[in-house]
Amino acid sequence: MKRINEIFHSLQGEGYNTGTAAVFVRFSGCNLQCNFCDTQHNEGTVMTEREIVNEIMQYPLAPLVVLTGGEPSLFIDHDFVAMLKHLTGKRIAIETNGTNMLPDNLDWVTLSPKGAYPGGEAFPLVIDNCDELKVVYTGQPLDQYFDIQARHYFLQPCYCDDDNTRLHNIELTIQAVMRDPRWRLSLQTHRLLGIR
Repeated sequence: MKRINEIFHSLQGEGYNTGTAAVFVRFSGCNLQCNFCDTQHNEGTVMTEREIVNEIMQYPLAPLVVLTGGEPSLFIDHDFVAMLKHLTGKRIAIETNGTNMLPDNLDWVTLSPKGAYPGGEAFPLVIDNCDELKVVYTGQPLDQYFDIQARHYFLQPCYCDDDNTRLHNIELTIQAVMRDPRWRLSLQTHRLLGIR
């Protein structure tokens, strides 16, 4: 049994797989409390693994399942990922804060460390290798992230409701990417498009 905030079909809006049709399985619950999180952790429906698969299969053409949250690594294991792959035939990706070990049978790992934000420093990273590193940027020092081995390095402006702060974060991120070409810009295109 797993507590699920929502399962929905959309386009991946961020990072390397931007624009890819995907089924998002958003778990409810996290070990961090980031103030910009888009998940309501006090909401959710308890579902069996089979019920989760049945929901995913409502979207047979989507090639990708994205396990997100909250923090999905708190709720998954090797057997769960193997079952998803076997029964859905889809690639299984995860978006994680990197503070818990992951099963070794995921197809794609997006690591988005949160140690630079209040409370995040209490939960050190245990993952140092991923497919993509996606840093939510507010101007924090960036050298710390190159200890993490990644195929792709993305900086993403931290989204906030205050227009001035949001625009400031965008400008900081653009400048940082232009100064250091190891980074690529990631935008939350789903917000720009008005989709989930």
